[in-house]
Amino acid sequence: MREKESAAAAAPEVKEAAVHRGSFDEKAVAGSYESLTRLLIEKELTIATMESCTGGEIATLLTNTEGASAVFRGALIVYCNEAKISLGIPEEVIRENGVYSPETAAAMAEQCRSRFSTTLSVGVTGTFGNADPANADSIPGEVYFAIASGEGTTCYHCTVPFFSARSLAKRYLAEVIATELREELDIFQRSL
Repeated sequence: MREKESAAAAAPEVKEAAVHRGSFDEKAVAGSYESLTRLLIEKELTIATMESCTGGEIATLLTNTEGASAVFRGALIVYCNEAKISLGIPEEVIRENGVYSPETAAAMAEQCRSRFSTTLSVGVTGTFGNADPANADSIPGEVYFAIASGEGTTCYHCTVPFFSARSLAKRYLAEVIATELREELDIFQRSL
């Protein structure tokens, strides 16, 4: 089910993201994003991201492919609550639901899509490693992300395993998001 109401309205349905079982191949993620970016180019679909815990990892992976400028419109890195609010995430969404929530992820994706006028957008918020002392809803490894399109916004939850390096946690989550982006692209293409 797709959530078409405002992120501040009813709680969105949250899907469990397709996580990787067994070993995780960090190097394969780049190839996954290259094929994803090429698919976006081929279909002439645009994308933008609003990232918190991934710190621009998704944007970096999308733009590592030659020709990405034809489809990638921009990225916003919003690490603190104030940055999210200053870029249009309603303060009441964060206050009522927490910054690490599907509602906040949905608001991030929707605001990003609106701001950049894209076909698709991604919003991601969560915590890796240690708990965030500034936010009571911080649970290490718990992440929410949302993908917004003209068809609506889909929210996902993912539990990211502990990695010795933060960069690996970002890369792991980026691969999970790539998998869900491909699924969303399939759904979006069928609706056209």
